[in-house]
Amino acid sequence: MSDTPSATAELKLPKDLAAEKGMVNVQIDGVWRQFTKGTRIIEACRSVGSIVPHYCYHPKLTAPGNCRMCLVQTGMPPRPAPGQEPQRDENGYEPIGWMPRPVIACANTVAENMGIRTSGELVEKCREGVMEFLLINHPLDCPICDQAGECRLQEHSVGHGRGVSRFIDMKVKKPKNVDIGPRIRLDDERCIMCSRCIRFMDEVAGDPVLGFTQRGTHTTLTVHPGRLLDSNYSLNTADICPVGALTSNDFRFQMRVWFLKETPSIDVNCGTGTNITIWTRGNKIHRITPRQNDEVNSCWMPDSHRLNFHYIDGENRLSQPLAKNASGLHEPTTWSAALASAASAIKSFAPDQIAVIASGRMTNEELFLTRALAKNIGTQHLTIVPRTGEADHLLIAADRNPNTTGAKLVWENSAPSSKLDSIRSAVGSGDIKALIVLGEDLVTDAGFSSEDLSKLGLLVQLHTLANPTASRAHFVLPTAAFAEKRGSMVNLSGRLQRLNRAVEPTGQCRDDWEAIRDLICAITGDKHEIHHIEDVFKSIAENIPAFQNLTLSKIGHQGTQITETGHKITLLENERARKAAGLVNG
Repeated sequence: MSDTPSATAELKLPKDLAAEKGMVNVQIDGVWRQFTKGTRIIEACRSVGSIVPHYCYHPKLTAPGNCRMCLVQTGMPPRPAPGQEPQRDENGYEPIGWMPRPVIACANTVAENMGIRTSGELVEKCREGVMEFLLINHPLDCPICDQAGECRLQEHSVGHGRGVSRFIDMKVKKPKNVDIGPRIRLDDERCIMCSRCIRFMDEVAGDPVLGFTQRGTHTTLTVHPGRLLDSNYSLNTADICPVGALTSNDFRFQMRVWFLKETPSIDVNCGTGTNITIWTRGNKIHRITPRQNDEVNSCWMPDSHRLNFHYIDGENRLSQPLAKNASGLHEPTTWSAALASAASAIKSFAPDQIAVIASGRMTNEELFLTRALAKNIGTQHLTIVPRTGEADHLLIAADRNPNTTGAKLVWENSAPSSKLDSIRSAVGSGDIKALIVLGEDLVTDAGFSSEDLSKLGLLVQLHTLANPTASRAHFVLPTAAFAEKRGSMVNLSGRLQRLNRAVEPTGQCRDDWEAIRDLICAITGDKHEIHHIEDVFKSIAENIPAFQNLTLSKIGHQGTQITETGHKITLLENERARKAAGLVNG
């Protein structure tokens, strides 16, 4: 009796075993695999390492089957004659009858006992034909094209093209260098009509401003009459354009991509924490692009966030410590002298006369040391500055601080900005006589007046840029920008993510955590025992439950969920709904 279940299992056919798991058996290039029902052929092939060339297909967009580059050969078992059982091989699979014509892999899904060939004479000849048609009117301007090094047309023409053109007629000329929006440029001669940009603006950005006009070889990409491609997500169309038709005005003709170093990091312009790649050369940032993370930003990011990096090497950048002299003017000083003088001045005030104002833009490591700074001073006046704006119902959150959630966890305070109003009032009344300001401009962002700050007996500021608060400060300590340091943040959804250093700090700028550590040591007179940022994170993991058993390296480039906040990212919710409806692969 004990052998019966085993015997029954052996009698089951491969299709029955796969169906029990909601899957189907598919042969790809001679090897049998199993895939979930509804999987598109192109995704099934990609998942097993059989890459199918394509242009119009994008897993986050609908599949229109425009380019025809993803042709593969498929086959299904022949239909048995009435009354006959299907033939099967020794493994239980039915023989495949191959179709004499190819099908597109992007818009067709796998089926039980389907066969797929991604190579072979039929497939390769068809792809060569498609490439020949795509290149008929394409200009030969690769050396001056901004897409060089990232061009799929260039790449696939080498792998799947003829090598020699048979076209001898005049090419169709289309508009060049068309200004279709404030941040993007169109060269219609290079467009291969893949429609990725059209579908992105319609399906993801919700602004269907792009479309095709004319017909045949004269088909042209254009904007709706009277409109511009001025969406705050317009530069994503340049990211997904497989050729050089759409390019960024900000990056255009600035640098060849093969010279650039890529550093994975996160955006710090709002609480979403969009994953990004920072492209650098020679200690200079040349561009920022979105990095795929399906738990945070999918493949996209807003233009306003990706372009907000030029200040890092701008003219307002602080590059050396400053201290006010007897005449009230700032003059350069050394870090050791500034820290020693600032610590001496801090100790001259009673603890309840001192307040520490931090920033929700600081990393968890910096916030942890900020709490230690307040504790060593003995003050209870500790806060961050809230920063809010209007959410765009896609990726931009109303909370413009990237690490409000981190501040709540690290400070073990559900309202880390709750003391700002009382501190501001106490400064105005004279009860608070000394302020230590970390990463914030109190005049611009926190409602302090210059008159309030002028009442202070001591104002110490750590910041990256010259600003109205710095002009009033007795000591100004220059710190690193987000792309110049390492650390971690927790986004509004409770996901712990990592900042990575892409460029070295400007001038004498230091990491905030190092400056705070050294200020603590100058106040206490102790020798510091923290030499690396990993040491700070280790202390966080030992003291804060949400970070337990984690290290900075364990976070990884995709982050890790450490708490549930209930915050939903609208763009991801929209994408998941479209995936559930079978519109995209996601």
